[in-house]
Amino acid sequence: MKSYPIIIRPFGESAILMEWPAVVDEKILEDILQFNRLLQMEFDASWEVVPAYNSLTLINNVDSIEFQKVENTLARLYAELDYGAKADRFLWTLPVCYDLEFGIDAEDVAAKLNISLNELVERHSSYEYTVFGIGFLPGFMYLGGLPKNLEINRKATPRLKVGKGAVGLAGKQTGIYPQDSPGGWNIIGNCPIPMFNVKAEKPCFVSVGDKIKFKPISKAEHQLYKIEGEVGIYEPEKIPLNG
Repeated sequence: MKSYPIIIRPFGESAILMEWPAVVDEKILEDILQFNRLLQMEFDASWEVVPAYNSLTLINNVDSIEFQKVENTLARLYAELDYGAKADRFLWTLPVCYDLEFGIDAEDVAAKLNISLNELVERHSSYEYTVFGIGFLPGFMYLGGLPKNLEINRKATPRLKVGKGAVGLAGKQTGIYPQDSPGGWNIIGNCPIPMFNVKAEKPCFVSVGDKIKFKPISKAEHQLYKIEGEVGIYEPEKIPLNG
C-alpha cells in the first residue's frame, strides 16, 4: 500500500483535519484506517479521532492545541506508518423488510430504474457495501459500493419526517436512518434493529471500514426482530474480514 499526499490544517481551536485525495476509494479508506489505528496507540485519551471518506478529524476534548506541534507529529507519524496488521473489520448482515408498507418509494424507484420490485430487492440485497462514514445523525452509515444500476437522485423535495430504520437510496449511496428525521433519500424498506444505542459501551456497533449486506425478511420477521432489538437481545450476524 502506498502513502498519499495529505493536507493537515486547523479545524477550530481544539481540532485538526487531515485530508486525503478527495476520491471515494477503498484503498484510501484503508490507508486512513491504518493511520487511525496508529493514532489510537500514539495519542492519549484526551483525543478523539473520527475517520471518514477521505479524512481524519482529531479533536482534543480537554485543551486547545498547538497546531504546529501537532501537525509536525502527525506528518512524522504518517511518513513512518508501517502497513502491518490491519484493524479489525467485519461484514455485518442486517435484516430489511422491503414490503411496500415500509418501502414507500420502492414503486417509484423501480419505475425510474425500469425494473420490477422483485429485481429492486434482489439487486439491493445482493451487494456488500462499505461503511465510508458515520454522520449526519448518530449511527447514520454512509454506505458506498452501490451498483450503477441502482443509482438514483435524491428526492426533489425532502420529507419532513423519515421513520427510524428506513433504508434509502441517494446517488451512489445507500443507508439506514437510525432515528426519525427529515430526509430526501428514496425509501425502499426498513431495518428493524437499532443502529444507535446511547447506553451501550459502543453506541454504534458498526465502524467505518466495515461492510454491510442486507437480508430480505418478511413483515412477521420484521416485527419479531424489532421486539428483540428493543429489548437488546438481537445479535446481528457478523463475519471477520481480516481473518
